[in-house]
Amino acid sequence: MDRSILVIYRPREGRLAAQLRGVIEAATDLGVSPVVLLPKGWEAPEVAELAQYCADLGDTASVRAAVARICAEHRIERIFPLFESDVLPASRCRRDQGIPGLMPEEALNFRDKNVMHRRAEELGIRVARSERPDTIGTVARFAELVGYPVVIKPYAGSACIDTYRVDSREDLDRVWLEMGDDRSEYRVEEFIRGTEFHVDSLLQNGEVVFEQLSQYSFSVLEYLDEPGGTISRKYGLSEGEQRVLDLNAEVLRGFGLRTGVSHAEFFLLDDGEVVFGEAGARVGGGPIAPAIEAGRGINLAGEWCRLELDPTHRPAARLGPEVGGQYLSSTAYGRITAISTPEELMALDSVVDAEVWKSVGEVLAPPTGSHDALGWYVCEGAGFEDLRNQFKAVRDAFRVKTAQD
Repeated sequence: MDRSILVIYRPREGRLAAQLRGVIEAATDLGVSPVVLLPKGWEAPEVAELAQYCADLGDTASVRAAVARICAEHRIERIFPLFESDVLPASRCRRDQGIPGLMPEEALNFRDKNVMHRRAEELGIRVARSERPDTIGTVARFAELVGYPVVIKPYAGSACIDTYRVDSREDLDRVWLEMGDDRSEYRVEEFIRGTEFHVDSLLQNGEVVFEQLSQYSFSVLEYLDEPGGTISRKYGLSEGEQRVLDLNAEVLRGFGLRTGVSHAEFFLLDDGEVVFGEAGARVGGGPIAPAIEAGRGINLAGEWCRLELDPTHRPAARLGPEVGGQYLSSTAYGRITAISTPEELMALDSVVDAEVWKSVGEVLAPPTGSHDALGWYVCEGAGFEDLRNQFKAVRDAFRVKTAQD
């Protein structure tokens, strides 16, 4: 059997298409055949020429059974889960089949926020104070201790889905009803006020071989007010920003990531102290990966594949100008009658790349998570404030009309 890799891919409105392309290109360059595992019932024309299998990706047993079938027919050397929820099932499949990579013991550090924060504390890294929301009284007492607002979130969630910022006891009563019988799936944290950063990294044999510090242009928990945006920080880093990079390396090594990719979030407080937020063993979502590709010249998913398959590989990243990316959003809801195209956005000053995931005839509904968007765009600029101004200019130029307008 030929050398092969398995990519677990969810074809949803193009969000992961660039990552998929990067992995396929890297594997093909190295003479390794990509095999794709898709969600049951989905089609993906972009992988029509590749060997394809299907499974219920929401059911770990279904995924493990499918991967066992795949490994019986292909010599799978590595598994690449592109979506957050597939990281832990993929680790179990590696263990089942004796495939190198992140194993469940390490994957839990990146998926279960209860485990994640406990492990960070063991490493001596500050995290938000937290509590299990066993009863509403427990949460109310915790909120009195740390002060409102508090954050209630799924311990294994992503993209702010089912994540609540609770500003008062009245808010808590409402959120408690929305959580229903699923309280065991949640955790409650103190709300950290600080400048929010993320670090996107590549590791090989425990060594950080690429890292990009970026600052969010918005509050992740206020995505309904401003679409998600992120701006690179490459030049003139403060001591606090350098501390974020240092702690990121400590976290990733302490969590057991040897070779792979990560997206980790931190808060830099006014006093210079750093608080760890969370980390994922996957490529950053939304405009993060395309912004890094535009600014640093590498496809993170593709480089992850090369690092896994070639122990001598090192990313050839450039430094370049500061680059930022932001989601596209709209307050218009209903059936789309007109929408700006990527070409129109890229004709604007400073815009170097863009994707629009929606088209005429589709229906827009209010967002339910920070990843609910119409697409993204990437800009080049002179620095943080310049790029925030560029973001505003693009948002002002972006047009969506619906039947309800």
